[in-house]
Amino acid sequence: FTPYSIFGVGQMYTPGSAYNKSMGGVGTASRNRKYINMMNPASVTARDTLSFMADVSIVQNNSVFRQGDMKSANNIFNVNDLALSFPLYKSSAMMFGLTPYSTTGYSYASLYDNPDLLGNAGSVAYSAAGQGSLYQVFGAAGVTFWKRLSLGAEFIHYFGYIEKSSNVTFASSNYSGISSGYNLTLRGNAARFGIQYEQPIGTNYVLGIGATYKTGSKLTGFVEDYVISSGAAQVDSIRHRIDTLGMGIDKVGLASEFSVGVSLRFAEKWRAEIDYTRSDWTNTGIDATTGFAVSGASKFTATNSESIRAGFEIIPNANDIRYYYRRIAYRAGAYYDKSHFLLDGNAVNAYGITFGATLPLSRTRTNTGITLSADFGRRASLAGNLIRETYCNFTVGFNIHDYWFHKYRYE
Repeated sequence: FTPYSIFGVGQMYTPGSAYNKSMGGVGTASRNRKYINMMNPASVTARDTLSFMADVSIVQNNSVFRQGDMKSANNIFNVNDLALSFPLYKSSAMMFGLTPYSTTGYSYASLYDNPDLLGNAGSVAYSAAGQGSLYQVFGAAGVTFWKRLSLGAEFIHYFGYIEKSSNVTFASSNYSGISSGYNLTLRGNAARFGIQYEQPIGTNYVLGIGATYKTGSKLTGFVEDYVISSGAAQVDSIRHRIDTLGMGIDKVGLASEFSVGVSLRFAEKWRAEIDYTRSDWTNTGIDATTGFAVSGASKFTATNSESIRAGFEIIPNANDIRYYYRRIAYRAGAYYDKSHFLLDGNAVNAYGITFGATLPLSRTRTNTGITLSADFGRRASLAGNLIRETYCNFTVGFNIHDYWFHKYRYE
């Protein structure tokens, strides 16, 4: 999937649904009655008081990697999110969901070229592979006061399993190969708090501000550390140890996160937003704990991560009954992400642009539709012997919006 997922808990997923991704990943200040916004629990009250909402999206990632003269490519397919939202009482509502937090997936191999080693042992190959994911299941509730100020709180539970392995293989049967690796069984809890405020400006404009704070999470679980020697005659276990995370010196966690956003909306025609997010990973222990910090030629160092995201949406005429294309919501965005780690002091940053649209499936007020999102970007550079990743990611979301407990005037 990406060689950078070998470090820590893997490559971080861009948060949000297809709606958020199509606008560059913004969502801190977003209040849209048509979509579930998982990025701020305070936004759950942006809805009709009788509406039931659901969101399911899938993602397909395509990447091309380059390091020096070497190139490779890969693509994956995964579920991006599953979320449900419904009202509680008047100006309060809840949402539940499941979404990936990070993913681990890599596979590479090389041949040793040391002439002294090859002269004595013959051909020697090294390979490494990893797979797994860390997921987050969440439940959130929010309430709105005075039709402008919204507050929300969210409980998050992390869980997942990650495998990391490496092998040294000798062509000659006179030498034993070595297999080693780590199996990580992880879980943890965190909370997110959010606030949003909307201020009308004139007749049709609405200025919105939002902020969230997510607490850090102490990871618990187990890390299985093993080394196995395999020869022609027998297989020996050189080391096999299972450490309980959080109980001894190996304490590791996920960073806290703070975000702020500002949005501007003009009636139901267009909206724009810009967000800033920051996380401090320096004291999480993720770069010094067995199984998370992988020893090798590159030094893995945790640091602060930051991101700036901007997005824009326009709907020509949401109520047009003649031309379908005028009821489509068109979106575009851009972002810059500073990674939460350094390799040999080199940053592994990413930047890109996004495009998307929501295709309505009905002319009624249900707002049910299909959201399409495309993300074109690049991670890292060729400097410092890094691997440059150029990617094109596609997300398809299914937005379900219906009314519950609706009393009909006529039967």
